[in-house]
This record gives sequence, C-alpha cells and structure tokens, in this order.
Amino acid sequence: MRLPPFRAPVVCALVYALVLALAGCSVSSGAGEAGRRPPSTGSPATPTPDPTDDAIQAILDKSLPRDGSGTVIVARDGEITHCAGYGMADRAHGTPATCDTVYDLMSMTKSFTAVAIMKLRMAGKLRVSDRISEFVGHVPADKRAITIHHLLTHTSGLPEALGDDYDPVSRQQMIDGAVTSELVAPPGTKFSYSNLGYSLLAAVIESVSGMDYEHFLAEQIFAPAGMKDTGYVLPRWDTERIAVEYDERGVSQGRPLDHRWAADGPYWNLRGNGGLLSTARDMYRFHRALADGTLLDRDARTAMFTAHSPTGLPGYDGYAVGYGWVVMPDRSLATHSGGNDWSYGVNVHAVRGDLMVFWISNQAVRDGEWDLQEVARSLTSQLIKRLQADSGGR
Repeated sequence: MRLPPFRAPVVCALVYALVLALAGCSVSSGAGEAGRRPPSTGSPATPTPDPTDDAIQAILDKSLPRDGSGTVIVARDGEITHCAGYGMADRAHGTPATCDTVYDLMSMTKSFTAVAIMKLRMAGKLRVSDRISEFVGHVPADKRAITIHHLLTHTSGLPEALGDDYDPVSRQQMIDGAVTSELVAPPGTKFSYSNLGYSLLAAVIESVSGMDYEHFLAEQIFAPAGMKDTGYVLPRWDTERIAVEYDERGVSQGRPLDHRWAADGPYWNLRGNGGLLSTARDMYRFHRALADGTLLDRDARTAMFTAHSPTGLPGYDGYAVGYGWVVMPDRSLATHSGGNDWSYGVNVHAVRGDLMVFWISNQAVRDGEWDLQEVARSLTSQLIKRLQADSGGR
C-alpha cells in the first residue's frame, strides 16, 4: 500500500528508508541449502510458545517509541530467535499485539506478487521478457515495449498510481487506465516506483494461470509455505486478531477490512501491489520457504535477488531493485517496506546465509514525536548486527 497521491513523492522513501540503515550489515554465506529445517506449521488455534531473547528485547526497549505498538520477529539459522508484540493491537478493547496479530502488509505484498510471477516462469507459462500486450490486449505504441521484467523492476515508465488505494476500480478499468496513461519515461530507461505496474502483474497472473490472484497465491505460495494466516478474504479471519490502525493523532482508522474493498478483496488500484494481510509468524514461514527452496528453484531465486536496475536515488549508490525486493550493494540482504498514514512495516531477508527481520506497527507516526521510517534506520541495523554476532559472523 502507498501513501495518498498528494504524498506520492514520499513513496520511494518508504520503500527504501530501511536500505540506508542496513549499510555495513552484510551477511556472508552460512550453511548450505541441505540440512535447513522445514518451516514451522504451528497454527494460531493452538498457541505456539514465543521465544524471546533478552539482548534483542533490550534493543527493542531502547529503540521503539514509547506508547508505540506492533510486532517484531527475528530469526537466524532456521529458528525464531525472538517474537513478541509490543503495545496494543486494539486500544479500545485492551487487546495486546502478539506474534499472531494480523496486519496489513502494505507494499510488502509486492514480494508475493513477484514470487507468483517466478512460479509461472518456472512452469514455462511465461518469460520475463514477454511483452505485456500478450496478456492485457491492445497496447498503444508508446507502451508496446513494456515487458514483465520492466513491471517487476519499476522500469516500465508507468505512473505511480491511477488514484487512491480504495477507489472502486475494476480489473479492466485498471488495465485501460494503465495503457492510456502518460508515461513518466520510455520503457526500460529509468527507475520510477509504480504500484500500477504491480497491479498489472496481478492481472498477468490471472490471465496466465486462469485463477484469480488470491487463489493463485494461496495454492502456489501460502499452502506450500505453511502460511495459514495470509491473504485478502480467503482466510477465515477472526477479526479480533486483526490490528486496529491509528492515525498520527492516535485516532482509530478501523481495521484493514473496514476500508472500501470488493467482495473478493481490494479494488485494483491496490490489488497485487498492497493490502495482503498476514502475521509475523507467517512472514517467518515465507522467509523459510524462500530460503530452503520450497517455493523457488535456484534459477528463479537467483533471478529474483539479482540487482537488475539501480535505483538512481541520491545517496543510494550501488542499491538496486530485484524482482519484488531491494538488494544491497554487497547483495547479501534484500528488503521491502510498506507504509501509509497509519501503518509502517519492513521485511528483511538474507540472500546469503539465513536470517530475517520483520517488524510492523499499526501507527506509523505520532504528531511529530516519532516516525517509524526514522526508527527503522537504527533499530533494524542493530537487530541484524545482533543476529550476526550470535551466529559467529556466519
């Protein structure tokens, strides 16, 4: 999910705020693919004990904003090191945040869309060099060169969005809007972050697979990874487990499902680029399934985490976009964040070695007192370094 259109210039900062924080936090290759432990399959219906680490908790206590709320999970070497909520998931009812609290993943949804495209590539049903005209119908001359690769790497030249996340835009209206939009740059010439491009990818997934976007993700990603609490509307949500979101004044904005959605999920300004709901524990399962080859073969995983295109952003020399991820100059870590006016989160996955950090808040800012984009710069770097130290530098 992105910020409202009038704050669109901040979107890139949201996606890449973490990247600068991780400079100097590299991960050397650790244990090989063989011998890695399978992902956890514990169900929230039977509460799973939450491991905690005193050293990590000390970092959180020092770094997290007072009166903030959310969930943090960190893992290394095939095991969860620390998983805990802080503050309230629902302040009105005094419901604490936990490892099984459900949050809006916002733009971290793009990582799942990219994995789905890679699954179709593995099955021989598409190539990333295919032009979008093969899947969405007639495309004007200025957009005929746009490929799936361009959409994945934000180099299509398409605009950031067609409107607000919750505008009732249909699939065909989104496609029509994309192909008639004014390009910000010729295809393949410039990085320009585009939520619209990832919604087009969701439409491609549907066209190629013959399934709707969420059902395809559920069958090809969530089920193999053991993710039981991720999706739009397919999970049987216990709404009391879904975090209430709060604006900068601390005023409730309701839960994600309270926003204007279609019966089968968000409308198409959001579908594919944001809005998936998940838990910290399920995000760990996603990390493990990527790390141990459950989801992608070696070639597909390499393609996903290759530095395909530099961001070109000032101060980010060497940083590049993969498919649904941002990769660091030494290529050891990949990350994606998401944010809006009432939530912020970030996911970090080791391309080499085996560690991850995921943390998310249901209030992104507080009247100028704190901004989680800034908190991320220090906190995530400290957590990564702690995990590296505990792993003996592996």
